Amino acid sequence: MKKYILLTIFCLILAACQPGQAVVSNSKPRTDNTVATAQLPPAIQTVVQQTFTTSTPQPLPTATPNSVVAPATALQGSAQGSVTGKIPAFDHIVMIALENEDYEAIIGNPQMPNVNALAQQYVLLSNYFAVTHPSLPNYIALMSGDTQNIHSDCNDCFVNATNIADLITASGRTWKSYEEDMPSACFIGDSKLYAQKHNPLLYFDSVRLNTALCDKSIVPLTQLDSDLASSQLPNFSFVMPNLCNSGHDCAPDKSDTWIHDMVAKLQASPALGTNSLIVIVYDEGAKDNKGSCCGMGSKAGGKVAAILISPLAKPAFNDDTEYSHYSLLKTILTAWNLPALGMTQNPATLPIVAPWVQK
Repeated sequence: MKKYILLTIFCLILAACQPGQAVVSNSKPRTDNTVATAQLPPAIQTVVQQTFTTSTPQPLPTATPNSVVAPATALQGSAQGSVTGKIPAFDHIVMIALENEDYEAIIGNPQMPNVNALAQQYVLLSNYFAVTHPSLPNYIALMSGDTQNIHSDCNDCFVNATNIADLITASGRTWKSYEEDMPSACFIGDSKLYAQKHNPLLYFDSVRLNTALCDKSIVPLTQLDSDLASSQLPNFSFVMPNLCNSGHDCAPDKSDTWIHDMVAKLQASPALGTNSLIVIVYDEGAKDNKGSCCGMGSKAGGKVAAILISPLAKPAFNDDTEYSHYSLLKTILTAWNLPALGMTQNPATLPIVAPWVQK
């Protein structure tokens, strides 16, 4: 009996000395041939509480000259936190935003065959949440990791805060915001089917008050065609359809057709290249949808559809990990080894790691 007690105590002490292991949600490829599988209840998720350590960080692995992936285990305080795995260091990322629909209103909707075909063929993030309501603070959060105390679709609530455009520029990369029906570059205000509230980077002082930068980088969507034709597509593009084509004011089939044509145009262009990512994401759910996840509190912006299109991702892949707009931002920052912004520092904000094909 004494030997048994001593052995038990020894085992308990030994177990207490082992470092905790973070458990990642069990994401899996979809093997069926129907979009309807995306509507099944998500697998039970293990709540992961990761913490930043105070120990001396280890150096990052040395990348080879031809490497196409960025290590996702980073130094303390970076955007990547304590994540394991790899996220591709994309040459081009194109983020396309759509408007105001719950996940269930998009995935499986027969009025949106093109979007559902993309969700089935590429990567569907089936447990992805918006940050809040209404639209503008979601867009601001996508660009800066914080809503910046914006709670409405205001036109004069400009922000003095670091944002993804600042970090991209500092890294030597390029960016542009392409806005459909925007009257002219760096235009302030609304105009017919163009809404300023859907042009988040314009709200940041570092962009708007730099006239040369703003005129060059906040442009009408018509400029995308010439940038593709001249192989001048920036490293990061934010593409925003107008109030009809985004689904804000018109029936779902309008945005479905628009998305089909836009994705086809991008994929047909050599300017995009194969080391690329196209993101289709809805800004928020219906206004009464307060669904939340990932350390955002009890109320957020609801579960929305998000699709990743990339030659570097697993085909027909359903990632049911809990993500938010902050996760998408964190993924971009991680891919390019950029500093953390706002909520991307929160351990509960997981970057999107599971879909990528490891090399």
